[in-house]
Amino acid sequence: MAVSLSKGQKVDLTKTNPGLANVVVGLGWDTNKYDGGHDFDLDSSVFLLGENGKVSNETDFVFYNNPQGANGAVVHTGDNRTGAGDGDDETVKVNLSAVPANVQRIAFTITIHDAESRNQNFGQVSNAYARIYNESNGEELIRYDLGEDFSIETAVIAGELYRHNGEWKFSAIGSGYQGGLAALATDFGLLIG
Repeated sequence: MAVSLSKGQKVDLTKTNPGLANVVVGLGWDTNKYDGGHDFDLDSSVFLLGENGKVSNETDFVFYNNPQGANGAVVHTGDNRTGAGDGDDETVKVNLSAVPANVQRIAFTITIHDAESRNQNFGQVSNAYARIYNESNGEELIRYDLGEDFSIETAVIAGELYRHNGEWKFSAIGSGYQGGLAALATDFGLLIG
């Protein structure tokens, strides 16, 4: 039975699941009907952060064009351009035992591609969630439904895995940003053009 989290809650992942190594973080969303004339393309991205909360270089930014990070311990499985269908829209595989020691936090984000030019925002997105499941048996361990708290934001930090006393925990963050991926990247110490 999955632990269901609310914004701001934290939960042990490896301490309560001894021996857990390979997990999958599934991110999902639906878009509301609107008449803007453009498709919605939401993208998940992962930032591998050091103790200072920043990436050490651009390879610590994992997304569909750089699908592997942390020496292969974090793998983005690909871009879903429409969000159509049930279940996870995009997934990221994480081998917790192989994440290099310099990576203290793994932040999972969702952004809207070309949000500004398409006049789109998270106020037009519903049923967004992040979930973590055991890759070996498919058991859902953690689920966080982001709720409908967003309006003009074009990027969201869904949550993060982080190390604490030698164990991995998950924090449900649910923070929205204006300025899309560029604003997020800047906050995490990465300049993208």
